[in-house]
Amino acid sequence: MDFKYKRMLDGMQAKEKTSRRKKREPWFLYILECSDGSLYTGITKDLEHRLKSHNAGRASHFTRTRLPVKLLYQESCAGRTQALVREYAVKQLPRKKKEALIQSQL
Repeated sequence: MDFKYKRMLDGMQAKEKTSRRKKREPWFLYILECSDGSLYTGITKDLEHRLKSHNAGRASHFTRTRLPVKLLYQESCAGRTQALVREYAVKQLPRKKKEALIQSQL
């Protein structure tokens, strides 16, 4: 993992542990398939809204030119920090392992 990214995530985890907020909203990791067959990985708190934004061309520069997109995989995470860590891990996977992850949910 890139040192700067790891340091940022470590700081977020430390802040999360000392936070007084007990109720955490769930975050979601998701994988989309674009019209050209490419895969896009992201995180969000509101999956339905985010998917609509992607298909409207407002969510990401990557997906804007590859519409429409289709949701293939989603995974719930305890908080934003865990979602970011998981997103980084999934983005590091080769395509075949991402496809295996998607198949494991079916």
